[in-house]
Amino acid sequence: MSLAKWTVGLLAGMSMLALAAPADAGEVRVTVAEYSAKTGPYFDEVKKEFEAANPGITVKFEVVPWDVLLQKLTTDITAGTNADLSIIGTRWLIDFVQQDVAEPLDSYITPDFKGRFIDTFLSPSIMNGKTYGLPIAASARAMYYNKELFEKAGIAKPPATWTELQEDARKIKAQGAFGFGLQGKEIETDVYYYYAMWSQGTEILNKDGTSGLGTPGALEAAKLYKSMIDEGLTQPGVTSNNREDVQNLFKQGKVGMMITAPFLSNQIKEEVPNLKYGVAAIPAGPTGARGTYGVTDSIIMFKNSKNKDEAWKLLDFLFTKEQRAKFTQGEGFLPVNKEEAKMDYYVNNADLAAFTALLPDARFAPVIPGWEEIAQITSDAMQKIYLGGDPEAGLKDAAAKANAVLKK
Repeated sequence: MSLAKWTVGLLAGMSMLALAAPADAGEVRVTVAEYSAKTGPYFDEVKKEFEAANPGITVKFEVVPWDVLLQKLTTDITAGTNADLSIIGTRWLIDFVQQDVAEPLDSYITPDFKGRFIDTFLSPSIMNGKTYGLPIAASARAMYYNKELFEKAGIAKPPATWTELQEDARKIKAQGAFGFGLQGKEIETDVYYYYAMWSQGTEILNKDGTSGLGTPGALEAAKLYKSMIDEGLTQPGVTSNNREDVQNLFKQGKVGMMITAPFLSNQIKEEVPNLKYGVAAIPAGPTGARGTYGVTDSIIMFKNSKNKDEAWKLLDFLFTKEQRAKFTQGEGFLPVNKEEAKMDYYVNNADLAAFTALLPDARFAPVIPGWEEIAQITSDAMQKIYLGGDPEAGLKDAAAKANAVLKK
């Protein structure tokens, strides 16, 4: 799924959008990202329901695996054979906008339509004051904790602050388990560091557009994680553990606390239904600041579509409360529709409630050129620090490298 895939240099060197292939009157073609085995069947149902309600319009969905989606889109756009609509990773959107292949949707969006969305999830698709995409999938991060390990260690409730988390991790360590699962490898290694950084009131980018890695808050966050590793409060070999590795340790009951996405809840229910766990807010810093990582995928309309009005009708249909609920609940995402979020399914689901409660604190990857390179610089710096490197020197070097990318 996107919420992880990205390729640098999308459409690099493409100077103009090729002429669109001839389209059948009234046909809307859509390239769909495959999230799970439930994706195809959901869109099959959409086709039946939408065509029945809109005589004269036919819909053709093509479901494409995430790992080849970007390459397929790049090839199709270059050849002028792209669909009318496509799901994309929102992080790709800046390239589509810069290459002038995405159609602004503002002329179609009414105040009522815009009012359907939770602003947090709509905002990443707005660039230069124009709305280029709609959030088709959304996720965030929260802290999972093992209730049995908490009980054994005499911990009454999940920690509200990082100081409390350290104290709880010591108690869990004394019981022979790992206190805090810390990711140090592969995708989102940088993000795992941002949780502590955001709690210090530090942002990824300073207000002047420079890297936040050189700030005092960034240093405090790095020192916090390094001290936990040095004290043995995390699992051993942090830099050998990616997100799935840490999640597996949690599922095995070996880790007291870790931060990850809603889909771990579904995995636990299917794989280890007897595991007693809870989901809580990411701990706050000394001033009460905290942050979660928000992720969206968007659906966009291509500028060369010959059937834009029909394509918009389909988008309007896809973003009704009923359609959103079917898709979101099937795939295990968070609601992007305000009315959907009020449904019993979400309100009465304690796991999802913990995630949605954090949405006001959600941060998204900056929509800037070179972002992926900056994320890698951050991950590399954290790995060195986790392995024993000096936090101050490591972050100073990383900030300089990030600023060089930002100046390009």
